[in-house]
Amino acid sequence: MKWLLWTALFLVGVLGAIATFTGPPGDYDSLILDVDDGVPNAEIEQVLAAIATDYPISFHLNSEFSDPDNLYVLTGAAIRDRTFRQALRRSRLGNWLEVSEPNYQYHTHFVPNDPDYNKQWNLRNIGIEAAWGDSRGQGVTVAVIDTGISPVPDLAQTEFVAGYDFINDHTEAIDDNGHGTHVAGTIAQSTNNGYGVAGIAYEARLMPLKVLSAAGGGTVADIAEAIQFATDHQADVINLSLGGFGDSQVLREATEYAHDHGVMLVAAAGNAGQNAANYPARYPHVMAVAALDATGQKTPYSNFGAGVDLTAPGGLMQPDNQRGGILQNTLDPETGNPIFKAFQGTSMAAPHVAGVAALVKAVGIDDPDDIVAILQQSAQAVPDDPLNHYGAGQLNAAAAVKLAGQGQLSPRHFIRWLRDNGYLNLKFWFDGGAVALLPKLAMVLGSYLLAWLLQKYVPFAWTGSLSAGLVMGSTGLFFLRGLYVFDLPQWPLRVAASSIPELGNVITGSSALNPLFASLLIPVILMALLLSHGPGQGFALGVSLGMAVFLGTSALFDPQLLWLGPGTLARLFLAVNAVGCLGVAHLIAKTAGRPVAA
Repeated sequence: MKWLLWTALFLVGVLGAIATFTGPPGDYDSLILDVDDGVPNAEIEQVLAAIATDYPISFHLNSEFSDPDNLYVLTGAAIRDRTFRQALRRSRLGNWLEVSEPNYQYHTHFVPNDPDYNKQWNLRNIGIEAAWGDSRGQGVTVAVIDTGISPVPDLAQTEFVAGYDFINDHTEAIDDNGHGTHVAGTIAQSTNNGYGVAGIAYEARLMPLKVLSAAGGGTVADIAEAIQFATDHQADVINLSLGGFGDSQVLREATEYAHDHGVMLVAAAGNAGQNAANYPARYPHVMAVAALDATGQKTPYSNFGAGVDLTAPGGLMQPDNQRGGILQNTLDPETGNPIFKAFQGTSMAAPHVAGVAALVKAVGIDDPDDIVAILQQSAQAVPDDPLNHYGAGQLNAAAAVKLAGQGQLSPRHFIRWLRDNGYLNLKFWFDGGAVALLPKLAMVLGSYLLAWLLQKYVPFAWTGSLSAGLVMGSTGLFFLRGLYVFDLPQWPLRVAASSIPELGNVITGSSALNPLFASLLIPVILMALLLSHGPGQGFALGVSLGMAVFLGTSALFDPQLLWLGPGTLARLFLAVNAVGCLGVAHLIAKTAGRPVAA
């Protein structure tokens, strides 16, 4: 039993230390003494003078306004001496002290002098200025697997390491498209150089790897080899602002190789506006990034749903207004001359995450899984996200660097993230977070329970068509939602994964229910069409009961309707129609008697 007591005491001590830990020590070279207001200055200074005979300190009121509050500042080498602190507490002053604490130095957030930095709304949206106070990516190498990187003027002060051109098979990975240079600028544009714009991790090194041609296309073989090259040449972070359809075993193995060797991989989710991230973003060890506009909303073009891990600024431009795009220094592929140009796309969102990953890495977080956990735990969560538009939330550079610097990451935090958002959560495997598994199961079980109760009062036969109706009325084959079979149409899966009340969502592309489908109109139509048909009677009965459960649950927990909004009207509409569906079910069961078995 003794060892149990010692273990308990140890755990209490550890938990106490964690609870009181406030982060790394701040910068200070003086102490603040806040003495009781009623003590005369002369007495305070007499005690301090006596202490100063034994310890090398000096003291003064903080300002001409400090006299009434007795706010003193102590300087000198002894302020960090433990014995000096003890002497201070043992003196008469110890009885009068209200506060004794370090006089920390705070600093303004670094704002670079790049003249067009004020046009980079995207950097301010992720809180980059606060992040720069703790990390600028020094010592980290980011591989940019793209169209290459050209030496434009605003990369002149950025450090490069050797890369490779897999398109033309030579060591100079020069850009002939502009895409890769633009991506590289977001990650590490030369910053505070009095020219152009800024980059996120501007003290990081860039490794240019060309796998895409001037036309923007490239092969899986080149991309896989570039990932291995980056890994073997000590890259810390790999950015993949590219993607496509079709799973590749070679590419999957390359991402696993990089992850197993401690490399963080980031990729664009894709610009098709579809409910699934592209490859390689879809792979387990690659962080898939969807795109936000300047207001923090998912852009219309960005992929969402299955596989999406995080969102970051990707830009949204109008034909006559480029200010909503991501501005960086790149080159004009037609002339080969450097230009400052705004782009948009998930290709622009991914390097924001890669850049912040470099900042986190520079703080001292080495394991790629830990970096992923920090980025996702620190993200600004979007609570109402039924279709997983945002993954863990919106990238927050300041919060990520702060979390990394405080050393708050632990196995407990990481397991919690896995449980809530990652691979240990079943909803991830079903559809990337678009379906809450337990409510769906509850709806199915609730519809079966309702049918069992009704059968006690109005006898009817339990048939296969009845069970099918219960499932289609309440949940549909919900576990199919978000699955994506590349190169095949997705709409059959989306339809099969929806309950009958949710079919309107498939048509409108909205998470709000369509009143035409989420109402007793559907059970009434089915009753009119199928009441005289044996197996059809069971299906109509099952749909009515299933929809009663679905609409009742939606009225209680998620009353969202097109045209009516999420308020009281929607709740009332759903509740009334849930009761109506139950009434239709009772009428079908009573009128049909025992339907013919399916």
